Amino acid sequence: MTKIKKQSPKLSVFQTFKTKEKEFTGEAMRQRGIIIHLATETMPTRKTRTAIAHKLAEQNNTTWQNIYSGIFRDLDEILLPLEIVEEGGRLPIKRGPKALQEQGVPYYQLTESGLLVAASLLGTSKERTKIMSEFFEKNSGSRDKELLKKSILTLLEVAPSFVSSILRGYVESYSEGKIKRLVPFDVENLKNAFDDALTVQRELLEGFASLSSLDREYIINLLKKVA
Repeated sequence: MTKIKKQSPKLSVFQTFKTKEKEFTGEAMRQRGIIIHLATETMPTRKTRTAIAHKLAEQNNTTWQNIYSGIFRDLDEILLPLEIVEEGGRLPIKRGPKALQEQGVPYYQLTESGLLVAASLLGTSKERTKIMSEFFEKNSGSRDKELLKKSILTLLEVAPSFVSSILRGYVESYSEGKIKRLVPFDVENLKNAFDDALTVQRELLEGFASLSSLDREYIINLLKKVA
């Protein structure tokens, strides 16, 4: 009897429909919703499966029962095995099966990898800066921690869209299998994620730094008109 090979879990936060490249799939929207909720919520009671289902249902104008099974699957079969999310602890309950009362209900939190994914999804520079600051506080395993921390947080102040594109590209590279893990977040992993894609940006920055003030003004005015 031929065994069916079980597919490895895959992060789908940037997955779009084949015929609608700008429209995220239902799975992508659920995973994005779970990760953003865990990134912005602080109370454990609001980070259980049921609480997440209620929040996403409210955002999507549906009932929590309709999306609970999808959220359960995304957590247990994808986000937990990929170590994007981890169990943060258990909350005691007074009702329900005795075993569940004894064990409690799990609530969830983002791992270091999860914080990187969240930073690639969040909409504002302020939110992204907060998450990346939290990430660098925990990112103890990176050899390039201080270099990346100073560079990323500085760029978030002066070029937030640039950092957003780097984080998105990094997470997409992981989703596509170009890099095996999101952490450690170091120079080597960034290099593998982007191949030569960042060479253009480096050339621009180095060239721009060498220009006179007048030439810089011409370039800035051009970019303002076309970007």
